[in-house]
Amino acid sequence: MSQPHDTHAMAHGHSHDEHGGEHHAHEEGAHGSMRDYVIGFVLSVILTAIPFWLVMGNVIQDPGTTALVILGFAVVQIVVQMVYFLHMNARSEGGWNMLALMFTVVLVVIVLAGSLWVMHHMNANMMPHISTHDARVMP
Repeated sequence: MSQPHDTHAMAHGHSHDEHGGEHHAHEEGAHGSMRDYVIGFVLSVILTAIPFWLVMGNVIQDPGTTALVILGFAVVQIVVQMVYFLHMNARSEGGWNMLALMFTVVLVVIVLAGSLWVMHHMNANMMPHISTHDARVMP
């Protein structure tokens, strides 16, 4: 038979199991401090302001290069959000959060790459090839 729950231990975030051992409900560092939130906020603002400035100031002339730079800032922004606001690291939840994140990233990359590949080949193989002369003559 199990022991009755110790309300004092439960109030302080741990409980006793049937064998008398304690389980901590919260891992150390599971929640960020105000300093972590401020750092995350400042980094998020900077990582948003720089791409905004790049686009509005037309700093990089090539639109493709600008898009790649903004994509790079977006990836860094995602990492900042996960670390400072979602508190994800290799130690959280025994590493399962990181494993789930990696699995999700792999699935998203496969879906996006596959979708782009299919759309490219559908466009190349199924769209009628109209010359510029035919396009001008069409009603």
